Parts: sequence; C-alpha cells; structure tokens
Amino acid sequence: MQSLQVLIVDDEPALRQILSKTASKAGHTVSVAANGTEALERLSKGDIDVAICDIRMPDISGIEVVQNASASGIETIFLMMTAFASVDTAIEAMRAGAYDYMLKPLRNEDVVNRLAHLADVIHLRSENKVLRKIVRRHTEGTCQPISRTMKNVERLVTKVAPTDSTVLITGPSGSGKGVIALSIHQISHRAKESFIPVNCGAIPENLLESEFFGHTKGAFTGADKAKRGLFAEADQGTIFLDEIGELPLNLQVKLLHVIEDKQLRALGSEQTRKINVRILAATNRDLAKMVDEGRFREDLYFRLNVFQVPLPSLAQRREDIPSLIDFFVRKESDKMGLGSDIEISPEARDVLISYSWPGNVRELQNVIARSLILCENARIELFDLPQNIGELQNSLTGNQRLAGRSLKQQLHDFEIDVIKNAIEIANGDRKVAASRLDIGVSSLYRKLEGAQG
Repeated sequence: MQSLQVLIVDDEPALRQILSKTASKAGHTVSVAANGTEALERLSKGDIDVAICDIRMPDISGIEVVQNASASGIETIFLMMTAFASVDTAIEAMRAGAYDYMLKPLRNEDVVNRLAHLADVIHLRSENKVLRKIVRRHTEGTCQPISRTMKNVERLVTKVAPTDSTVLITGPSGSGKGVIALSIHQISHRAKESFIPVNCGAIPENLLESEFFGHTKGAFTGADKAKRGLFAEADQGTIFLDEIGELPLNLQVKLLHVIEDKQLRALGSEQTRKINVRILAATNRDLAKMVDEGRFREDLYFRLNVFQVPLPSLAQRREDIPSLIDFFVRKESDKMGLGSDIEISPEARDVLISYSWPGNVRELQNVIARSLILCENARIELFDLPQNIGELQNSLTGNQRLAGRSLKQQLHDFEIDVIKNAIEIANGDRKVAASRLDIGVSSLYRKLEGAQG
C-alpha cells in the first residue's frame, strides 16, 4: 500500500492523538493541526495527500478550510469528520470540494480502510498524469533475439525480474538498455504499477533534486505549486534511472539515502515519507573507473550493482540484425500508417546487414524510419538509405569484384571506376572529365569501350 502524508485537523487533543496513532500504525506519515488556521498554514506547503478534518472548529470551519485550500490550488484530498446531526453540513463540505465524510465517533478500522482507498485513488490519479506524458512502449512489442549474447541477456532478465533487486544495465549508447529495463518491470510483480523512466543526463542539475524528490510550495523561487517528484510517482512501481553516471555527487548521496532508508523528503518539507520503489539504473560509462577517479560514490555503486545485465553492441550480435530490420520495418510502417507490405530490395538489405552500426539498435531504427519516409511503391531501395550507409555498397561491390582476379584486371577495374567517377563529377561531360584526368578524350572513350567489351 502507498504511504500517504496525512494531516489530522481537530480541536480535541485526544482525538488528534488517537487518529495520529492509527494512521501512523497503518504506515502513513502524520502531521496534526489544532484548528483551521494551523491547518491552512500546514496545507500551504502542498505536500499533504489527505486531510482528515473536523467540520466544527472554534476559529474557522472545516468547510472554509476546504474552500480556502481549493482556491489556493492545493490538491489535498479532504475527508471530513462530523456528528450525525450535521450530515447536511458534511454534504455542503463535499460541494465545496471535500472528497467524503465520516460520522463520529470514528472506528479505527474505518479510518484505516478509508486511507487505503484514498491511497489507491491518489495512485490512479498520479498514474494517469504519467500516462499522458509517457508513451507506454510495452504495447509496441519486442523482437526476439537469436544471438547467444542476447539469449544470455534474456536469461538474466527472466531470473532477476521477479525479485525486488536493484539492477544495473550496462552497454553502449543505443544498445537497448531502456527496452531491457521495461522488460524487467513488465514481468515483475510490479507490472500493474507505474514504470517511470528518467534520463538523468537530460535534467538541468539545479532541478534534479526537485524532479527526483518533489518540493513544497514556496520551497524555492518559482515553486508556486507543490510537486510530488518522480520517486513518489513511482511508489509501488519501478523507477528507471537512465544515464546514472551523469548524476552529480551531491545528489548521489541523497539517492543512496533513499535506497537505504526507503523514504524521502521533498525540498522545503520537514517530514519524510515512506516509499516502496524498485530501482533500475543504466549507464554507458565505466562506473568502476569513475569510482576510482572520485566521480562516482563507491557505496552507491555497490548499492546499484547488486545485479548487472551487460548489453552487447549491435556489432557483437550481428545474427540479430536481419530480424531487427524486419521488426523495425513493421513497427515504423505501422506508426506511419503505411501498411504491412513494405519490401526491402536485396541490395539495401545486404548493406543494412553489413554496416557496422556504431549507433547500435537506435541507429538502425532511425535509419529504417527515415528510409520508409523516402521510399516509393512500398519498397526500400539502396538510394533511400543515408549516404554514409549507402556508400558501403561501393566497397561491397568492389570486394566481390576483386575476388579471384589478377593484379592487371584489378588495376583495370580501378581505372574504370576513377573514369566513371570523374564523368559523374563533371555532370556527364566527358571532355571535362578527360581534361581533369589529364588524358585525351579518345583515350577516355577507348578505355570505356574496352570495359564494355
């Protein structure tokens, strides 16, 4: 169950004490307020999830507390307390924005159940916000590997996913670390909860702590509204910290405390909140070397590196390239609404398979997407590929042509290639090409005729 920040608002000290103890025993973090004025002051920080608030209080009523909080943009859920004779007033409070009400005298069991229900409500609201911002990639399918190295990765993922172990995914940029992290989440017991991917290298350093752990209203200049933070959003689910090696040292310390204590404190808040989050991290950097250089904390490295999943480059798993090509053609053509009958010419396929792919799987996907935009008649040709990849065909053709030929024949073939290239540069003007090559036009024609013969 998700831990909540709960505020008890009542002018009776005994009731505050009982409710505070009940909510704390249920695993929630509790604050108290003796009246409406204190409540509004505490609520103004914006980090209270649920306020259990009495309606009748000596200074301002619970209804006024709800109205003032709503007018200030505070997103706290209000659970009102009232005597049986004041049910009409409780309904009035709900019209003002309260979520529900409970009749006094309260039963501890009812309070615990209500808080559990509200934890689910808050979690669903939070997840809906996340879903609007994040494309859930698990609906897009995956490509089954055939290479031995990726089969081993698959085995590691299957073994570690059902546990709550922290996982460090290593490998070159573009090798699919995010896909592996999502796969671990999908086959874990947290699969129905949130998966929150975070690119640590893409968040400005001065915003990292606020993005990770949240902040209260007024915690710093510009904090005009409270923010839950990514770790709170991922409560009960999984947070994926990509490019973990980019984290500055001061935030590494705070992350270590969150992992060890399983609780966090938002910027500007005096209270900690309990969280239950599985942490997956990824890097293309050598963290062990960074530890030796003093740029990454050794204790955090050991906490993250409980179980490592190393990913190979695409060049180290060439057997998977043909199936990846077909997979990305299907996936990207579906995105573009091009249908499922896209073809790739044999020449284009050969080049795609032979290319070294320094950008790994991500580069392959991007090349396929670009080629689909350029291709005509539902067929990817060699000239639809980027120039640096398409040029590989020249070297492939050359290598095939050289096989089994004498030195004289090979030199002749090279000479013809030079002449043809010169003619192309001269926009087909053979006289200009001959002049640039410092040979006569008749010699140029004779050599070309000899090649055709």
